[in-house]
Order: sequence, then structure tokens, then C-alpha cells
Amino acid sequence: MPRNDHSDYVVDTTASKHAALWPVAVSAVRLTDGFWAPRIKSNHETTLAEQFAQCESTGRIDNFRIASGRKTGEFQGAVFNDSDVYKWLEAAAWSLAGSSATGDGPVAAQMDAVIAEIAAAQQPDGYLNTYFMGERANQRYVNFKDWHELYCYGHLFQAAIAHYRVTGGGALLDVAVKAADHLCRTFGPAEDGKRPAVPGHEEVEMALFELGRLTKNQNYARLAEYFINARGHGLIGGGAYHQDHKPVRDMDRMIGHAVRAVYLNCGVADMAMETGDPALVVALERMWNNMTQKQLYVSGGIGSRHEGEAFGADFELPNARAYTETCAAIASVMWNWRMLLLTGEQRFADLLEHTLYNGVLSGLALDGNSYFYVNPLADDGRHRRQAWFGCACCPPNVARMIASLPGYFYSVSHNTLWVHLYAQGAAEVQLPDGRIVKITQTTSYPWDGRIHLQIDAAGPLDVMLRIPAWCADGGGDEKPALQVAGRPVSGTLTPGAYAKIGRVWTSGDTVAIQLPMPARRIVCHPFVAENRNCVALMRGPLLYCLEAADNPGFDLRNLTLPDAGAIEARPSSLLNGVVTLHGHGLVHEVKADGPLYQNNASANRSRQSAVAFTAIPYYAWANRQPGPMQVWLART
Repeated sequence: MPRNDHSDYVVDTTASKHAALWPVAVSAVRLTDGFWAPRIKSNHETTLAEQFAQCESTGRIDNFRIASGRKTGEFQGAVFNDSDVYKWLEAAAWSLAGSSATGDGPVAAQMDAVIAEIAAAQQPDGYLNTYFMGERANQRYVNFKDWHELYCYGHLFQAAIAHYRVTGGGALLDVAVKAADHLCRTFGPAEDGKRPAVPGHEEVEMALFELGRLTKNQNYARLAEYFINARGHGLIGGGAYHQDHKPVRDMDRMIGHAVRAVYLNCGVADMAMETGDPALVVALERMWNNMTQKQLYVSGGIGSRHEGEAFGADFELPNARAYTETCAAIASVMWNWRMLLLTGEQRFADLLEHTLYNGVLSGLALDGNSYFYVNPLADDGRHRRQAWFGCACCPPNVARMIASLPGYFYSVSHNTLWVHLYAQGAAEVQLPDGRIVKITQTTSYPWDGRIHLQIDAAGPLDVMLRIPAWCADGGGDEKPALQVAGRPVSGTLTPGAYAKIGRVWTSGDTVAIQLPMPARRIVCHPFVAENRNCVALMRGPLLYCLEAADNPGFDLRNLTLPDAGAIEARPSSLLNGVVTLHGHGLVHEVKADGPLYQNNASANRSRQSAVAFTAIPYYAWANRQPGPMQVWLART
């Protein structure tokens, strides 16, 4: 291990043996004045207000009032509509994390009112689902495959955990505990006198593990383990669509409904952390490897098929027909976070960041008021965000993801602080030995690769800084660089690894990171037929696309990019101040009303002209006038 003249140690490590990282509380991290701050503050307040209004106007909250008898009427909407209210509650709770007035203001008042309606609707035995109240009470637990009762409980538990951790209030947690106790009494092995069951839509598994950690009740973890171990034995028909085709430990690829599959793997990762079962980790890594090598869009999106909102075959990744549900990208972030905490391996943090910026953020408009359910990688101008959906799982899901985002930035293990993500902000992190470390980031990341950290700590401490794998892809001579207290540190910084700084720290010590951010040309595996001989553009963690709004002089389908030639990054005032990419390509004069088929010699005589193009971050597309968009472009 090299040592420099001021006793800083830097090593290149993937930290593959550092298991059991512990996350930092959301309330301990505050993001300020940077890329994420508007999404978590002013825009997010608008998002929460609009979503609350939608939950009221569509009858989702009235369903609880009707179930409790406080209002007369009929249930409105889909059988799983309760879950949208729970997700809104979770988003609202996390949005107040770090605030000095968690019990004041309109969001807190709305939360209290909704929680009161939920508590009033809960049955004496703990059962809670507003669809199966009154005349439908005899249909409870009849159809696990399709009716989402257990899924709704999962979102109830996660909302209660968020509310308790942020506010300290126990009203919703009391509801959740009563419901969880009801599930523990009801479900389990037949030999224990309980009812065998498997959730048709996974979610409750990871929620039970989280609730068990908070309440110290091991019964919840045991029930989650039962649900996971019972899968693959035909309790809901044995179909791959519901991940019931084989036991979890035998699974080797992602299959079926994408959101369900990844939520299941979140629960399996939680189970691996709780039990230490290595077979679970092996199965998770098999599925992760196949997904990232054969089933993953360049945006980080997953689930290629509209039919069944499902994973397709290996290399089945169409662009205009990509389904890539926003909820599936959110689930991928949650799964990669758990794999990171379980293993400490950088690859999971890299995919988490990539999916967050591209696959998740595209699901929300810049003004915070409309959403994509489906996120294609090519479009003719007809796909636009909507204010709400009949099946509205995505809007409150993206709201809770962004509200909880500060909790993804840091974690701790032993005498070590891990820095996974970069954004302007500050955090107070408690180490396992009780010490408090204050860390402040100053940066305009992801627009710029310069990151300045001030670390206020006393005594010896290891700091692990993520060096993203994309730093290796830009070509040229620029490499990642690191300074401590104004001096370059020794050692090699390898992209795709954590850089470890081990030293005795004093208050005000600084670290400066320089991550090179040239524009990069990305090519695809040739088995993905649509992307053969095509190129996509990235810079830093951001995927780029071309929209007709910035390129009005030609049809995007006719543009060809050379393999060489400069692509320049420029700050702009577009789309809330994105960095745009600029370069040159060739346009082939192909007419839409030309012959559908012709001989090759005639086609090759089409005229070409040089053009300049402008690319914007993919997450920001469809925020202006409708028009065509493409991620993948032909290459010469």
C-alpha cells in the first residue's frame, strides 16, 4: 500500500469483501442548490400537492372513508388502489426528512388526515384492504395471483416505516404492526396450522424485512422468508409470469412481469442479509449478470414487452416499442442498492446511479406534474407524459423514490464511510463507534466532474470514494484524479472501483475529485438487431438523445454519425439548464414517399449532406413541443 509524505493512503479496491454496509438515514443527508435539489424541494412539493389532489379526485382516499363507514358510496378504481395512497404517504414522509417542522405545514396536515382515514378503515383483526370490505368481504384472500392484497400491505408497511422514522409518530406504524400481526397469524406452512400462500405481486417480502428491523419483531422476517421459500411450488399456478416457475435458489434469469421480478429480488437480497444464505446470493448474481448482459436497455430501463409488462427474450430490446416501465427502473435502483449493501461491490452502485439518472428520472416531467408510465428509446412525437393514469402506480412511486434519494448517498461499515453518489449537499453520519462525521459536497455534478468534499472528523477513518466505471470509456489521456488537503495522493484510481483514503482526519480536511467527462460513443451487442451499426451518446452518468426541437432541418432517421470527430459539451439554458452535446454527421436524403424496396445500387446513389446536431439528456426529452426523438443513431 503506497504511502505519501502526509500519511494518506490510497488503494485501488472493489471492496468485494466488505459485506453488510449500513445505510445512512434519509434525514441525515440534505441536498442543496444542485441538480437534485429542485426535484426534492420546490418541484417535489408541487408533485406531492398534485398527487394528493389526484388521490382525492379519483376516489382513492374516499375508498378508505367508505370502508370505515364515514362516507357512503361504492369503491372506485382498481383492486390495488390502496397502494397508491400508501406510496403517496411514503413520499410525503420522506419529503419532510431533515425539516425542523415535520409536524407543521400542508403536507404534514394531509398525512395526518389520510392516516386517520386508514386507521378507521382497518378491521378489528388487522385486515386492511378497502376493495374487500362490505359485500366483498367474503372474497378476501381468494385470488393471490391477481388481486394484490399482499402487495398493498407491503406499501402500507413501507409508508409506516417512513412516517415513523421522519416524524416519530406511531399512528400509521400501529396500523402496520396490527396488519403484519394479522398476516403472521394467517399465513405460513400448513403443518403450523396456517394458510399456504405466495404473493402474486411481490413487494410485501422486502417490506416485512424492513418492518422487522424497525420493530425488532422476528416474526415478520420469518413470514417474509416463508413467502420467498414457498415460491416455485405451484401455489399460484407455477407460471413464469409470476416468478412461480421454480424455487428462487434455482432461478438464473429475469423473467415474467418486470416489476414483480425485481421486487422479489429486493426481498431475496434482504433475506440474504438476514440469513447469510450463500445460495441466495449466487442466484441473485446469476440473475443480475444475465439482466445486465442481455436484458438491459442503455437507459437502465428493464422490461421490453408491452404484453404483460414483462422481460423479453435475451437481446430482445426494441426501441420505439420498449416498455421499460418507470416502476421497473425504480425497482432496479432498490435492488442494486440492496446488492451494494450486501456485497460492497462498485458495479451495483454504478448501475444504481445510471438507472436513477436515465431510467427513473425520465418518468417525471421537469415541472413535476406529469409522468411517463412507458419510456421508449425512439418516438415519432406521439408519446407524451400524462398527469395521472387509471393504473397510477408510477407517479407516487417516482415521488417516493426521489424523496428518499438522500438516503442512497452514503453508508458505513466498521470504521469506514462510503460515498456512493455525488451531488451538492451536506450530511451528518454516525459511525458504528458513535462518532459523528460531517461531510459537505460542493459540485455541479453531473454537469461537471469536479467534486469538492469537506470532511469534518476526528481520528482515524477510512473514506471510500466511488470512481465510476464510465471514467474508463472516454478515451484520451485524462484520468480520474484525487487530492487530499490540496496535495495529490499516491496510488492508482481505477474506474469501476472505490478509492480508499485511510488517514487521521481533523476538522476541515478537504478532498477534491476530478472525474473526466468527455462525450462517449456507445455501441451495442450485435445480437440486438435494432441497434446493429448504431451508436448512442453518453457523458458522465447521462444518456443523451436527439429531439426534432433542436434539429429541425432533417429527419433524425436519416442522420449518420461518424466514428471519429469531436463532440463538444456546452452549458445551455435549455430544459432548466442542461449541458448539451454538439457534433457533425451526415444526412442521407431519403424520402418518406420513396419506394419501399429498391435495388442496392439505386439506394447507394442517395445524396448526402453534412449537418450539425444537438443532443440533450434523455431524461429531459418530451418537455417541449411534440416531435420525433431517437437515442440510437446510425453510424458510418
